[in-house]
Amino acid sequence: MPASKRRRPAPFRDHWDVLILGAGLAGSSLARQLLLATDKHVLVLDRRAVPGPRQKVGEATVQMSGYYYARVLEMEEHLLQEHYLKYNLRFYWPSGAGAARYEDLSQSYLRLLSNIATYQLDRNKFEAELVRVNSAHPRCEVHAPIAGIDVELADEDSGEPHTFCFERDGREVRGTADWVVDATGRARLLAKRLGLTAKSPIRHGASFCWVEGLVDIEKLTDRSAREVRLRPDRSALGHLPTFLATNHFCGEGYWFWTIPLHGITSLGLVYDAEKIPRADVATPEKMIDWVCRRYPMFARDLKRRKIVDQGGFVDFAFDCQRTLSTARWALTGEACRFTDPLYSPGGDLISLYNTLITDAITTPRADLAAKVPRYEALARSIYEAYVPSYAVSYDTLGDQEAFTLRYVWELSVYFAFYVFPFVNDLFTHPAFAPGFFRRFARLGPINRNLHVFLADYYRWKRDHLAPVPGPPVHFDFSEVPALRRAESCFYQIGVSPSAAHRVLDEQLSHLEELARWIVAHVSSSVLSDARALVHPEFVAAIDPATARFDPGDMAARLAACGPAAAPYRWSFDPTVACRLAPLREACDEAQAPAER
Repeated sequence: MPASKRRRPAPFRDHWDVLILGAGLAGSSLARQLLLATDKHVLVLDRRAVPGPRQKVGEATVQMSGYYYARVLEMEEHLLQEHYLKYNLRFYWPSGAGAARYEDLSQSYLRLLSNIATYQLDRNKFEAELVRVNSAHPRCEVHAPIAGIDVELADEDSGEPHTFCFERDGREVRGTADWVVDATGRARLLAKRLGLTAKSPIRHGASFCWVEGLVDIEKLTDRSAREVRLRPDRSALGHLPTFLATNHFCGEGYWFWTIPLHGITSLGLVYDAEKIPRADVATPEKMIDWVCRRYPMFARDLKRRKIVDQGGFVDFAFDCQRTLSTARWALTGEACRFTDPLYSPGGDLISLYNTLITDAITTPRADLAAKVPRYEALARSIYEAYVPSYAVSYDTLGDQEAFTLRYVWELSVYFAFYVFPFVNDLFTHPAFAPGFFRRFARLGPINRNLHVFLADYYRWKRDHLAPVPGPPVHFDFSEVPALRRAESCFYQIGVSPSAAHRVLDEQLSHLEELARWIVAHVSSSVLSDARALVHPEFVAAIDPATARFDPGDMAARLAACGPAAAPYRWSFDPTVACRLAPLREACDEAQAPAER
């Protein structure tokens, strides 16, 4: 019998160190982390059974969340036995050959598996296992389902514990707790009660469902199995099963996912509500029809699949004014903030916020006043760095080149400034935070401006250039050296805060060069002039924090440059992304001086 269903006696204690409201992914993960890392007694309450009767969405993990669930929570064996290893994120666009067969698609991807394992989570299985191991721990009780839950937060200055009550098996249970953590998901119990809810600038919706069996996208073709196996482009794409990736089929302002789970496949469309009317995709049947019109290859499979569950959000993004308080309450998971599922950031925010909350709970009350503002600022800054990706440049999903430039930048920042500190347990180290903030702040203006710049570039291409006929284009993100350099941070473990600052300084230098290169690459493509990519005067004058997409200004600045004795000294081949460019003549001209 599942742990959440077992009949248990009344709580063996009236007072708890931590009360967690919600036994879903965020709440159960926090309980597990507290039980492993502290001596606290933890009570977890949920008004619903866990797992519930419905399938839960939000399956994909990335490096931070994969590391957190597997290593920090010590759930690695379960993950490897019950869930698929994930083969990175993969993005697709129709090519000049169309989108009627899988092999017709242009792709941008990472061919090699990450050294930090990531997983495709069956949320129901994983949450059930967390509830099971937490319930078996002598310092934890999990009660789900319950009714009538109510919490009264104590006055911050009183030093008194918080009080709570709930109904179980028709009887009222009362108690106190030193800390209360809201993990109630979109119910957002504390955020609403305390008036902390805030709107997000992201206005996106989602429709999703699960279908029986495995949707193997490589089989969406008229080629034989032998021809599929022997495709010459496997030299670039690799041999690992593509269905293991979180596969994104992209267009302007939308993307459609396919994610494998054991025995079922998760399908979902995320869309900009200003581009796609919800009525067109509100049901699984409508969503599948809509996708099949844009990617006809799916008509070979999806319309015959049995739908086993479904769901959707009209508007899924939201913000929160505060997530952690010296009054000994905190918010985690969707009880506080959510942006967009494009890069699977939900699990990352859970990983970071739970880690900060765990450290705050073990901090003496006298020291909380100094620590909480720092943690609140860190949680806010990490969240806000995601926002431009979704609120500013979602249109770039409609173009392989613009999106690839954007994703290489974002992934390089993520590896160096998110994953590297997290796997080194640095975000809670007091000597690390000040230096991290200073360096991270330097990236903020560049990040925001690049999203605007690339979104404008995409719209210029859309409005001024006709589609370029030709075969599919395959691009491995790691062909850009800055991304490989950022990924190398995964191998630097056990470093001190001062050593970590030196690593981040090195990565900052690479990232600033990457941002300058993105602007130069786009300028060269727009002007169809190789000099914009390699002219030392033109390139050196680029400030990626202020650069604007203005073809006229680009042309004027390039025309004002005098003769160059030698090309700009990039640390890598600046023509690396030329096969993505719509005007390849400029890149061809730049190739020779770049090679010299």
